[in-house]
Amino acid sequence: MLRRLFILLALLLTPALGEARTNAIQPELVAEGPAPPGGEVELAIHMRTKPGWHGYWRNPGDAGLPMEVEWRLPPGFAVGPLRYPVPTRLTIAGLMNYVYERDYAVLVRLQVPPGARGTVPIRAEARWLACTDKVCVPESGSFALTLPVGSGVPERARFDEWRRALSQPLLSPARFELSGQKLRVAIPLPSDVTLGEPYLFPITDGPVDYAGEQHFRRSGDTLIAELPRRRGEPGRFAGVLALGDGRGLEFEAVPGDVPDGGRPVGDLGARAILFAVLGAIAGGLLLNLMPCVFPILALKAIHLAKSGGEAAHARRDALAYAAGAVVGTGALGAALLAIRAAGSAVGWAFQLQDPRTIILLLLLSVAIALNLVGLFQVPALASRARPSGGFATGALAAFVATPCAGPFLGAALGTALLLPAAGSVLVFAALGLGLAIPFLAVGFVPALRKRLPTPGPWMVRLQRFLAIPMAATAAACLWLLYRQGGSDALLAGLATVVVLAVALAWIGSRQRTGRAVGLTAVPVLVALAAVAIWWVPERPAASARAPQGAEPWSQARVARHLEQGRPVFVYFTADWCLTCKANEVSAIDRSEVRKAFKNAGVRVLAGDWTNGDPAITRFLESRGRAGVPLYLWYRPGAEPEELPQILTASSLISRARQHRR
Repeated sequence: MLRRLFILLALLLTPALGEARTNAIQPELVAEGPAPPGGEVELAIHMRTKPGWHGYWRNPGDAGLPMEVEWRLPPGFAVGPLRYPVPTRLTIAGLMNYVYERDYAVLVRLQVPPGARGTVPIRAEARWLACTDKVCVPESGSFALTLPVGSGVPERARFDEWRRALSQPLLSPARFELSGQKLRVAIPLPSDVTLGEPYLFPITDGPVDYAGEQHFRRSGDTLIAELPRRRGEPGRFAGVLALGDGRGLEFEAVPGDVPDGGRPVGDLGARAILFAVLGAIAGGLLLNLMPCVFPILALKAIHLAKSGGEAAHARRDALAYAAGAVVGTGALGAALLAIRAAGSAVGWAFQLQDPRTIILLLLLSVAIALNLVGLFQVPALASRARPSGGFATGALAAFVATPCAGPFLGAALGTALLLPAAGSVLVFAALGLGLAIPFLAVGFVPALRKRLPTPGPWMVRLQRFLAIPMAATAAACLWLLYRQGGSDALLAGLATVVVLAVALAWIGSRQRTGRAVGLTAVPVLVALAAVAIWWVPERPAASARAPQGAEPWSQARVARHLEQGRPVFVYFTADWCLTCKANEVSAIDRSEVRKAFKNAGVRVLAGDWTNGDPAITRFLESRGRAGVPLYLWYRPGAEPEELPQILTASSLISRARQHRR
C-alpha cells in the first residue's frame, strides 16, 4: 500500500500548477428507459475517455483509485451496487494496473417506489482518477437525469452491449487455500469450456501480488488458479475470471480444499481444436438425416444414378458438393464471428432469429418441394456438366441445415467460439465437411456407386415422397414467420409462396417444351425474394415466452428454487430448432413426465431463444455452447448436470424419482 501511495502521489504532482484543463474522462448518466413504479430501471454511468487516458476498475491494482459516487435521490428511491465491465491490464513502472483505456459504462439498478409518478430528478456527484502512462489527475463531476416514471420502450441495444461487457456471476461457490507463497483457487467451470488466455482479477485487495505471474490448470470441471501471494490470510476471496475473449465470471471463494494435479491450460489448445473439429464432422454427418437436408442429398444421389454412376463425373460432382458445403458453413461461421466482434450477442443459427432470413428459407423450401413433385427442374440439382451445380447444392444444404444442433455439435460449436478466429472458422468448415461425407463416399468409392439402383419409375415415386418433408419445412417456416414477425410477415410469406409457385409453373412449362428460361427466370426470382425480404418486419415482433407448464428462465429464479430445496430442470429452446421441438414432443411435454415432476416437486424453467435473447446467449456461452438445445438438471447443493441433446422421457422420470427417494 505504501508503494502504491508513493507512486500515486508522484504522478499526481506531475501536472504543472495552475494548468487549466477539462476532464480527460467525461461521465454521462443514461437510463435504459422509463422507470416502472414499484420496479427497477437500469442506469449507466457512461465514461467517455480521451485517447491516451485510462480509468480504473473497482480494484485498481498496484496503483490508482476506484470511482466514488454519492447519489442525490428523491425519497423512496434507492440504488444497488456499481457493476463494472471486465477490465484490461496495464503495467507501468513495474506496477500492474486494472484499467479501461476506452469508453466504458458502469451500470447500476435504480429501485423505484410504488407510488412514483411523473418525472423525477436523479443526481450524483462522482470522483475518479484519470491517468496516462506519465501523469495522473484526480477528476470530479456531477451528472443528472430527469427520469420519466411509467411505461415506455426501453433502449435495449446500447444497454445490451454494455451488459455483455459486465462480468457474469458464477452461481456455484469457489474454494481457496493458502499454500506457501501461493494462493490457490478452485473455480467451477465445465470441462468443455475452452479458455483463451485466462486471467484472474482479484476483487479482494491484499492477498495477491498483482504483478506476479498467474498459472492455471484444469481438473475435470474445475479450473485451478495459482496466484502469487503477497500478504494476509483472508477469510474470503472474490475475483473475476477473464476467459480471454472479453467475457468474465465473477465468483466468491470460501476456504476449502483445492485439488492437486490437472493439466496446464496452455496445453489444451491443439487438443481442443482437434476434438472440436472431430465433433463438428460427426455432427455434420448426422445432419444429413434431418428432414430438410436428407431430400437434397437423396435428390443428388438420384441424379447420379440417372447418369449411370460415371466415375469421373461422380468424383467431380462430389468434390464440388463438398466445396459448397464447406464454404457455406465456413462463411456462416465467419459472419457469426464478425457480428460477435461488433458487439452483438449471437450464436449458431443467428440468421434464423431474423424474419427476413426465414422468408428466404421458406422460398427455398417451396422451390425444392415443387421441384420434387416435378413442377420444374432446378439446374443446380440436375446439372451434370458443370461443377457449379454441385457447389450450389452443397451451399444450399449448409444453409438449410442451420436450424439443427444435434449430437456432437453443441460442444464443438461452443468450443469454436472460444478459439482464435482461424481455429473457429476451421471448426465451422469441418461441419460442412461432415455434411458432405455421404456424397463424397458415393463419389469416390466404386463399390457404393455400384449399389446405386438402376434408373426406373421408382425414382419418380421417391422424389414425390421426398417432397413431403420439404413441404413440412415450408409449413414450419410459415409458422416461424408468424411467431417472429406477426400477421404482416405471415401475409408476406403466403403471398410470395403463391407468386413463386406461379412463376415456377411457368418456368416448368417452358422447360418441358425445350425453351431456355435461365436469363429470364433469374432476375424474376431475385426480384421476388427482394420484395419478400423488404415486406417482412426488420425485427421480430413476438417476445420470448415460456412454453405451457414452464416458468421463464432466469439465473435468479433457478437460485431461488434451489435455496428452497427444489430440484430444477432447465431447457433452452427455439421455435426454429428441430432437435428442440422433437425433444419437447417426445420427452419434455409428455403427461407421464409432467406427473413425475409434479410428484417430486421439480420446477421446470424454459429459456426461449427464438429471437436471440442476449441473456440466454451469454449463459449458453458460459456453458461452452453456441446454440440450442441445452438441458440442465439442478439438485440443491450439487453442480448442475448437463443432459444429452437427445432426451428420453424415461431419463427425466428416473431423475425425478431419485429426488423423491
